[in-house]
Amino acid sequence: MNSIELVKYRPAWHFSPKENWMNDPNGLVYFEGEYHLFYQYHPYGTTWGPMHWGHAVSTDLIHWEELGIALHPDDNGTIFSGSAVIDWNNTTGFFPNKPGIVAIFTSHKDGINGGPAVQAQSLAYSHDQGRSWTKYDGNPVLRSEGKVDFRDPKVFWHPPTEQWIMALATGQTITFFISSDLKEWTLTSEFGDGIGIHDGVWECPDLFPLTIEGTNTTKWVLLVSVGDNPELESGSLTQYFIGSFDGITFKPDDESIRILDHGRDNYAGVSFSDIPKQDGRRIYLGWMSNWRYANQVPTSGWRGAMTVPRVLELKQVNDETLLVQRPVEEADSYFSQVHLTSSDLEIMDGTPKEFTWGLHALDLNVQLDMGSAHVLELIIKHADQQQSTITYSATDGTFTVDRRGSGQVAFSEMFAKPQSVKTIPGDSLELRLMLDTGSMELFMNGGEHALTSLLFPESTCEKITIQATGGSIKLRKLTLSAPENMSI
Repeated sequence: MNSIELVKYRPAWHFSPKENWMNDPNGLVYFEGEYHLFYQYHPYGTTWGPMHWGHAVSTDLIHWEELGIALHPDDNGTIFSGSAVIDWNNTTGFFPNKPGIVAIFTSHKDGINGGPAVQAQSLAYSHDQGRSWTKYDGNPVLRSEGKVDFRDPKVFWHPPTEQWIMALATGQTITFFISSDLKEWTLTSEFGDGIGIHDGVWECPDLFPLTIEGTNTTKWVLLVSVGDNPELESGSLTQYFIGSFDGITFKPDDESIRILDHGRDNYAGVSFSDIPKQDGRRIYLGWMSNWRYANQVPTSGWRGAMTVPRVLELKQVNDETLLVQRPVEEADSYFSQVHLTSSDLEIMDGTPKEFTWGLHALDLNVQLDMGSAHVLELIIKHADQQQSTITYSATDGTFTVDRRGSGQVAFSEMFAKPQSVKTIPGDSLELRLMLDTGSMELFMNGGEHALTSLLFPESTCEKITIQATGGSIKLRKLTLSAPENMSI
């Protein structure tokens, strides 16, 4: 049994608030030995409501301490999404003695008598590592000029031009602004017309440079979340663009549509600011849900969890540049108890291989060769009559996750529909499957593709079955790990 007291479906190791509603991660920033996670929070209910900023901190990205509410609604409105930075050089004048944290967020005020809402950007700052906050008396610092959707500022310092950059979601585009002090902002450019997915409102941008693995070439990556449209099968999702940025304009290299995560339950993710140079990682965190059913998921007393923190990297795969995502290495340390290692097994058609255990959380790594098999099935048996299935077709390289029989699914018609991603067909496969009490995160071929899914079974995993169709599969290595405080 798990030594942690479990509330039904509550994650054993993903961050989730102790009670009430949570959605988008906000203000991800590292400062003085702590990772800060702020998030959209409704402290008075378990469905979306008047937004505050909740707050949690961690020293290892896995164990989180939930703190008090950081930002409350004020005369300018409720506190929508945004970012946080460290003002190292006192550009704001808020920190005459030593650097501190500045939060840049959207103030949202509902329209009067049915009129449009008003969204503007505001500041708050902290001298005590985010434990208390002062709202800037000049708020808001950036007002909309005719755009109803004018929100989710992601701000960063741009050394080549020595200025602050803001990427802002503006309806169906991302608009860029510059500032020397975070208070006065100048519009520089707008991106998005005629490119990308426009089936829903654009939200939660993030812009950052990455070097392509194995090269000296640096590219800029722009993340853009796309809100739910009832006409879409996928609900809300996140797309990304690869290109160049000169401090003024983002220019994409091509018009390819790229999806960050092909599962239904990774949305509004952004990366941490101010990760030390000696670390060098671009660490990303997403909200593990989908706007199509986020208010209906069958949890009690709380709603919302975050994905495992992931390192983002650019990798050249054949002729395509992909944004690769891998769980942070801190997760390896957390899953330090190896329960099972198996290697060099042949799995024949009609002779499946079963691995049995009972764990509330696990990390499964599998390396295999498809050999003569046409189809691979990896079946996660959660409980009696409850299972999820991962299928790989060697013919066209498609991975499919089917959670129709995984437990509670009736709360949403879309929840039970299969999720899939098409990869380049190949004989060798590398899979990493991370399971928690309410989720399944699948990373394929070193993180070249990801599928993140919520699950609501009676238990996490009783056994896993691997089976082949049309031939035999060579299981080169299988390793199952769990946290130290869990036992079979």
